[in-house]
Amino acid sequence: MTKMPQEPTLDATARLLRDPYRYIATRCRRFGSDAFQTRLLLRPTICMSGSDAAELFYDEARFARQGAMPEPVRATLLGKGGVQGLDGEEHRHRKALFVSLMTQDRVAALGARFGEELAVAATRWRSRSEIVLYDALHEPLARAVCAWAGVPLAETEVRRRTRQLVAMFDAAASIGPRHLRSRLARRRAERWLSNLIHDARVSRIETPPGSALGAIASHRDLGGQPLPLRIAAVELLNVLRPTVAVAVFITFAAHALHLHPEWRARFRAGDDTDLDAFVQEVRRFYPFFPAVAARVRTGFTWRGMHFPKGRRAMLDLFGTDRDARTWSGPDEFRPGRFQEDDGGAFGFIPQGGGDARIHHRCPGEPVTVELMKVAVRFLSAEITYDVPEQDLGIAWSRLPALPHSGMIIRDVRAATTDPRHIL
Repeated sequence: MTKMPQEPTLDATARLLRDPYRYIATRCRRFGSDAFQTRLLLRPTICMSGSDAAELFYDEARFARQGAMPEPVRATLLGKGGVQGLDGEEHRHRKALFVSLMTQDRVAALGARFGEELAVAATRWRSRSEIVLYDALHEPLARAVCAWAGVPLAETEVRRRTRQLVAMFDAAASIGPRHLRSRLARRRAERWLSNLIHDARVSRIETPPGSALGAIASHRDLGGQPLPLRIAAVELLNVLRPTVAVAVFITFAAHALHLHPEWRARFRAGDDTDLDAFVQEVRRFYPFFPAVAARVRTGFTWRGMHFPKGRRAMLDLFGTDRDARTWSGPDEFRPGRFQEDDGGAFGFIPQGGGDARIHHRCPGEPVTVELMKVAVRFLSAEITYDVPEQDLGIAWSRLPALPHSGMIIRDVRAATTDPRHIL
């Protein structure tokens, strides 16, 4: 039996937090192994990276999800009792609920609504001296997804609910007061949506056909029982929160358009031939979520290394998307690579690996891609803007990672009809 490499430290939590996106891959390369052991939050943890490790990680016979993610993440980002922590038939049954919401027509409808909200927001951007794009995207996304999901949102509560949704992903991994605000935001949001789901169940409010609110309110578990109100609220937040979090990818798309203006010129001219490839390369190249966790279901041996029962394991998402064994020139931004190879179900995993219908891969990936396409078209062809001098370096220790400046744009105006004028 081969001894699994061991990081020589009493606890590596601080090292992980200093560089959460590159921590696992860096050590895997150093050890010459796709897996190594360390201690995180004082618990023995196996860290894994690469497409082979990802395929192993998504083997339900070997790994389980229940209770795997650290409590601070479940209490803020994911919520307790949601689909991410389920296993087996219970997971597949709950997952089918989300997959049913992501039909092609429904995804297109959300994209169209987001485009409308962007156009409205841009009228306000034009009157301001400068915009921090990351911050400015939150409200249009929140408005769009709430309308699409059938969640009534009075104008007086838009800002408050947007802040709550943002806090759940933007402050979840922080420490101190920001983390406490993230916990408080989740509690308040769950209470808000629990009340809405109750009202939907007793027909106090009408839910549009095919809406997420209606589908979750009426969903039955394997025993034929409706979901408890709080769990139903968690699942509705699993529609709303990740949609608003697409602001991270859109901000990076704007970052890529600025650093590679030839792509903006192409989209400005109406050439969408490679738009999908551009969006997918943004998702591969830029950091989004660093890793996911599971527990070893039953002890086993892989490549001569022992994985003991109950041991927590973490799969490196970002490092796998930058793995040179899967991708040629992984640290280069090259959208054209997606015309040749999509990395496969376990080599391209910005939102999880495997099959979204049965594995713990995000079923909302089509929504992410569609919203990014809408935003790239809008930023390229519907408005023009200047990008002032700023710190566009990536804040790698931030979760989620972003350009240090948040991507500032200035002098927003309606696009000209001349495709040569792209700024």
